[in-house]
Amino acid sequence: MQQDPFEHLSVMPEEVLHWLQPVVGGIYLDGTLGGAGHSRLILEAAMDSRLIGLDRDPAALQKATEILASYGDRVSLHHATFDQAGQVLQQLGLDGLDGMLLDLGVSSHQLDTPERGFSFRYDAPLDMRMNPTVGVTAADVVNQTEEAELVRIFFEYGEERYSRRIVRKIVALRQESALTKTGELAELVRQVVPGGRQPSRIHPATRVFQALRIYVNDELGQVERGLEAGISLLKPGGRLVVISFHSLEDRIVKHLFREKAKGCICPPRLPVCQCNNTPDVKILTRRGIKAGDDEVGRNVRSRSAILRVVERC
Repeated sequence: MQQDPFEHLSVMPEEVLHWLQPVVGGIYLDGTLGGAGHSRLILEAAMDSRLIGLDRDPAALQKATEILASYGDRVSLHHATFDQAGQVLQQLGLDGLDGMLLDLGVSSHQLDTPERGFSFRYDAPLDMRMNPTVGVTAADVVNQTEEAELVRIFFEYGEERYSRRIVRKIVALRQESALTKTGELAELVRQVVPGGRQPSRIHPATRVFQALRIYVNDELGQVERGLEAGISLLKPGGRLVVISFHSLEDRIVKHLFREKAKGCICPPRLPVCQCNNTPDVKILTRRGIKAGDDEVGRNVRSRSAILRVVERC
């Protein structure tokens, strides 16, 4: 019997419920539906609560519709990115949320579906679009982007120290024929990176694939806009729970939360506050929460997860 590709373990489920604190009759938004695991937990934890689910991936949205069908009109699902949450709430005639969850990054389903081109474990079309109906593919980026810009993408989004060396090889090869498969790109990186052919826990193409995925899907821009939107939509006392999986995402979350939690921003020399600036949120997780050893043993994806929470003032 073939395993359902959407069957996966939700990351830090107990921590999400602990910090989100769903209440009876509350309105919650899951901005990254995926396999709907977190959404189902929220609905079960609070009777008569309402769940608004968003996902840019049509396949995820279709599966979530099936999984959550038994909850009837308590659920409203939408093909949208989480930075469009404000527009979705406006369409529904709602003016605020009691809580919002963002489980960032690529989903297990996307990684495990070869034809989506997210993983170098399979030789598949070099796509990487979370919404495969719009936008440029990773192949478009690799084959059409100018050399200097491609170096920037690999270095900035993948923190790849050998960006220039990899890009020089890509530019030389694409003059003869386009790179169109994940296997081609992964092998190119393996050949170019020093020690790339030596056995290693981390594949040498990992950072390049991460960089392309982030760029193709504008993931960091989505995070910035989504956090701003989420905080603005929370009711007083409402909470925003964010799970990130790499340092670039977590850095944005941490810094934006700190900015939104600031009170007075007057120069220290002023004896009396004149800015009248008040905090938008209160930070509830100063250091960020990580998955416990037991969960990491059950679900290796949780190893790099960091959970941060703010509460609307």
